[in-house]
Amino acid sequence: MTTFTLNGRSVSVHSPPDSPLLWVIRDELGLTGTKFGCGIGFCGACTVHVSGRATRSCITPVASVAQAEVKTIEGLDPGGKHPLQIAWVELQVPQCGYCQPGQIMQAATLLKDYPDPDDAMINAVMAGNLCRCMTYLRIRKAIKLAAARMQERGAHG
Repeated sequence: MTTFTLNGRSVSVHSPPDSPLLWVIRDELGLTGTKFGCGIGFCGACTVHVSGRATRSCITPVASVAQAEVKTIEGLDPGGKHPLQIAWVELQVPQCGYCQPGQIMQAATLLKDYPDPDDAMINAVMAGNLCRCMTYLRIRKAIKLAAARMQERGAHG
């Protein structure tokens, strides 16, 4: 049995220790916001946070997150009010939307590490998250909008 914290609550799963975290989250725990893309950690559709870091859940064995804190798109802001989620909607970032949970989770760690990223920084950090619909310009614009709003909020309490 593996026990970890998922979106703020303790969970215990009986999956084999080498089971990919992605399938445990989706199939055993029923949270389907995290998507399967490539299965080899290349596309980023399965990105979640493990102990605050962007992690490819399709190649992460569930045993490796024992006692860790895991956050999925459902836990980023349960009400969908994270500045990135709001910017994504306002700027109509998704086209098909499939990769967007992974994009948002990667962007959240980007903004945690670099609160005021320039285009080059955004491109570098987000390069591992692929979008078949090619919405990269809208993704970058939404990240900048969210960053500005987060800075305003931080500056004004």
